[in-house]
Amino acid sequence: MASFLRLHPTDNVVVAVAGLSPGDIVDDVKILRRIPPGHKAAVRPIAKDAPALKFGQIIGFATQDIAPGDWVHEHNIAFHAVDRDYEYATGANPPPAIAAPATFQGYRRPNGKVGTRNYLGILTSVNCSATVARLIAREVEKRGLLDDFPEIDGVIPLVHGHGCGMDAKGEGYEVLKRTMWGYAANPNMGAVLMVGLGCETFQIGRWKQAYNIAEGETFRSLTIQDTGGTQKAVDAGLAAVMDMLPMMARVERTTAPASELMLALQCGGSDGYSGITANPALGAAVDLLVAHGGTAILSETPEIYGAEHLLTRRAKNRAVGEKLIERIRWWEDYTTRNAGSMNNNPSPGNKAGGLTTILEKSLGAAAKGGTTALNAVYEYAQPVTEKGFVFMDTPGYDPVSATGQVAGGANILCFTTGRGSAYGCKPTPSIKLATNTPIFERMPDDKDINCGDVLDGVSIQDKGAEIFEHILEIASGERSKSEKLGYGDAEFVPWQIGATM
Repeated sequence: MASFLRLHPTDNVVVAVAGLSPGDIVDDVKILRRIPPGHKAAVRPIAKDAPALKFGQIIGFATQDIAPGDWVHEHNIAFHAVDRDYEYATGANPPPAIAAPATFQGYRRPNGKVGTRNYLGILTSVNCSATVARLIAREVEKRGLLDDFPEIDGVIPLVHGHGCGMDAKGEGYEVLKRTMWGYAANPNMGAVLMVGLGCETFQIGRWKQAYNIAEGETFRSLTIQDTGGTQKAVDAGLAAVMDMLPMMARVERTTAPASELMLALQCGGSDGYSGITANPALGAAVDLLVAHGGTAILSETPEIYGAEHLLTRRAKNRAVGEKLIERIRWWEDYTTRNAGSMNNNPSPGNKAGGLTTILEKSLGAAAKGGTTALNAVYEYAQPVTEKGFVFMDTPGYDPVSATGQVAGGANILCFTTGRGSAYGCKPTPSIKLATNTPIFERMPDDKDINCGDVLDGVSIQDKGAEIFEHILEIASGERSKSEKLGYGDAEFVPWQIGATM
């Protein structure tokens, strides 16, 4: 294992792989003080107000003169907005050549889409119906109703905290409407029960009309008020579930092409290794998925801020690139209106792991998207219809971001972490990728794949191929670590935009 990594010839900082001590020699420079693992050391003088460079890109500006060998972090580096050169559609790598089409074992739905899981979802129109949804699911578990249905993965109450106290014609309403429809239509859902109160802003009838949803074998709805109260609503909901279970159990896994996979890309609890190991390795897996005709969704707009100019160059045309920049401008306005800053991200844990500014974090996060063309940009929870590599505008907060991706149609998810994020995503299985070996060894029950061995010499391409094969295995029914632990019921968090009234 190398003691340090220089990631680009023009960089004036290097990354300490396992930590550096005073007196260590790095790139002919003597280290002046301890550099924690994953953190940065200066290898050239960096004058006050001059940029610090990593990945060949600006990650911040010196707040004081920084001597070669010194530790480079938030005590001497600050975030400043940078004017970037937005070139459009100037180049992207073609997908890699493949020897034979990859397949997985999935559930083919009547509309032609393929699921990787077979859940019955209990969705709620408003926070007021959350308890009834949970009580219905609890009764299913208490009575052992799934014991005779091994093809059904579970009955999951997906509840949220709003649906009322909002503008019925506003942006927040539209986002919630799209999100609920996206979950109901996700191919990992074999059937759906929608539960409301009855008087809320988000009316089930209006929602059904908007998407031409009809009651039938795979969809039922009820409201607590019309049914006659809490207990009667629970009883009615349980009866509806019992009616739908036998139909759901008739579905069987069959061979499907990898082109039917829609992969959500997430990173959380990032550290100084994320952009060096797990994220580029996941990007290599994305390139393979794209080569097989599949789809991968990069998101977390605040976490590509400072790297968006690299994505515009990969846009398939100028219109796609400009749509990405329009979302960046929306976020700049959004954070300003809320007295925030794009540099409020990275989190304290990110900084402890070696990330200093959002510019640095974004450059590593964008690597999850691989190297092929950016084919489309979507707003939050919009249905993803393009194949290949695409982008969806979401917050950086993982549960909210992944909720939008699943609403867009994602039937599988990969999540990189260097600090040890605990996360699951029903109805979509989440595969956890550790960025470093210590966190993989410390949390073996939570992490599916160790990408820390990239630091030991495993190539990014080989690790990407390993991730891709594991994606196919999980898509075919093998349980991910987060699924085995039971994560995913509490991680449904629709993005709440606008005023709560």
